[in-house]
Amino acid sequence: MPLYLKVVLPVAGLILGIFSLTVPEGARSQQPSDAIAQAQSPKEVPIERPEQKKTAHDLSEVFNPSNAEPSSEALTNQTDHGTMPGFDFYRDGLGATRPGMTFDDFYRAGVANKAGVMATQRRLLESRYNLEPKLDPVVTMSRGKPLPVGPTAKLPAGMTWEALAALSPDEIRVRDIFPYKALPHASQGGGLGGQVFPQMQTRMFPRLERYDVEFDLPEAFLPEFPPAMYLQSRPELGDVSRGEVVSINNYYRLFVDILTAVQLDGLRLLVTPFPQEEFNPTGDRKTAQPSLGVTCFDCHTNGHTSGAFHITPDQRPEQRRIRLDTVSLRGMFNQQIHGSKRSLRSVEDFTEFEQRSAYFNGDMIHALKKGMNILDRIQVTNMAQMQNMLDFPPAPKLTVTGMLDPAKATAGELAGEKLFFGKAQCSACHPAPNYLDNQMHDLHVERFLKNEAGDGPIKAFTLRGIKDSPPYFHDGRLLTLEDTVEFFNLVLELKLTPEEKHNLVEFMRQL
Repeated sequence: MPLYLKVVLPVAGLILGIFSLTVPEGARSQQPSDAIAQAQSPKEVPIERPEQKKTAHDLSEVFNPSNAEPSSEALTNQTDHGTMPGFDFYRDGLGATRPGMTFDDFYRAGVANKAGVMATQRRLLESRYNLEPKLDPVVTMSRGKPLPVGPTAKLPAGMTWEALAALSPDEIRVRDIFPYKALPHASQGGGLGGQVFPQMQTRMFPRLERYDVEFDLPEAFLPEFPPAMYLQSRPELGDVSRGEVVSINNYYRLFVDILTAVQLDGLRLLVTPFPQEEFNPTGDRKTAQPSLGVTCFDCHTNGHTSGAFHITPDQRPEQRRIRLDTVSLRGMFNQQIHGSKRSLRSVEDFTEFEQRSAYFNGDMIHALKKGMNILDRIQVTNMAQMQNMLDFPPAPKLTVTGMLDPAKATAGELAGEKLFFGKAQCSACHPAPNYLDNQMHDLHVERFLKNEAGDGPIKAFTLRGIKDSPPYFHDGRLLTLEDTVEFFNLVLELKLTPEEKHNLVEFMRQL
C-alpha cells in the first residue's frame, strides 16, 4: 500500500470515529421542521444551580404598576396623580378598546371570537360563490396541481351570464346583482386585518398561524405549495426549487452553486424573518408565541406566492381599506412599478418601503415599537438583484415576441389570442410580450355597485404564467380564470359569447 494511504486512511477513520461519538444517533439525518422556531424557543433545564432559584430580590415578578410609589410626592397633588389615563404607546396593542390591555386580554378574546369570525366569513363566501371546486382533468399548474375551473360566482335565481351581460351598469347597480363585489378581510372590522397565511403553509410553518383568524378560501383555489421557481439567469435548469419551500434552513444548500455571491446574500435576506405587525416578539401580536417575524418569501413563496392575503396600508379610514392578495414576484426584471396602490418606481424602493412601513400597515410608529428594520442600501440592492432573477414559467407555445406559434397552438387558443388583442380589449392593459403595461388603471367598478365604493386605480399585473396564480384580481375575488373573464365581460361591456369566453381562457392558459 502506498505510504500516503497508510497515513490518510487511519486519520480519516479517526475523524469519523470522533464524529460518531460526538453526534447523537440519528442527528446527522435529522432535519428540523422549523429551525427558526427551534432557535427562538429555549429548552427546559433542571433548576440545580443557586442562581437559577427565585430569591427575595426577584421583586419585578410580583410588581403591580398600580401600586408603584411615585418618584416625587408632588405628583400626588397633580390632577391625574401622575398616572397616564390614556393609552400607553408601548403596551397597548393595535385595536385596544381600553387602556392597559395586556397580551392575555387580546389572546383570550381572539381565541374566543375566532370561530364566530370565520363562520361569518364563510357565510359571506358561500353566499357569493360555489366553493365546491371543479378541477380540470388535464391542465395543471407548473408542478402538477390541478387547475380549478369556473365560473364559481353565484347568480340570482333565473339569471344567466348572458342575460346579466345584456343589462346596463345602472340596471345591475339598481338591482344590486353584481356578482363580483369587493372581498373583505376576514378580520377587517375588529382585528384590523393583517397578514393571513393558508393552512397548507401554517401546517409546515406553525410560526405563521394566528390565534384570531385563519385563511378563508379552499386550498383548491390557491397556488401550488410549494410553487415552482425559475431563474432568468439559468433557464436551462427549469424549476430550481427541487420541490422544497426555500427558507433560511435550505437556501444555501439549494443555491450556493447557482447564484452569485450578491444574489445569494439577497436571497438570505429574503428568507430572514423580521418583525411585522402581527408576527413579532412583543405583546402586540397575533401569534400565541413570540415570533422573530415573517420573511419576504413567506408571502412570496419561492419568489411566487402562496395566496396569503393582508390589507392595504395605503388607505384610511379602516372601512375603506381593501384586501390584497399576494402577487407573484416572477418577471420582476421587466416591471417598472410595484405595489397595487403605491406605484413605487423601483424594486429597491418597494423592498425598502416594505421593510420600513408596509409590514406595519403604513404606520412607522408601530414599526418602532415592534422592531423597525432599517436595511443598508447595499442590502436592499442585493435583495433587488435576487428578485430580478425570478423568471416566468416556460411557455412553449409562445414565440419570442410573446405571440402564439401557429404550428403549436390549437384553433381555440388562436381564436382566444385574436380576441385578447381585439374584441376583448385585454391587451390595452396587458400587451405582449410580458403582458403588462406598467400602468395604474381604474375600472370604475362602482358603476355596478349599489352600496359600495370602487377600488380606485390599481396596478395592472402581468398575465405571464397566470394559470399558476389563482385567485385573481387584487383582492382574490375572482377564484378562477373563468370568473376573471366573466368579470371583465361585465365591467368592459364586451358582450362575449360563451365560445369566445372559453377561447380566451384557453389562450391565457398558454401564457
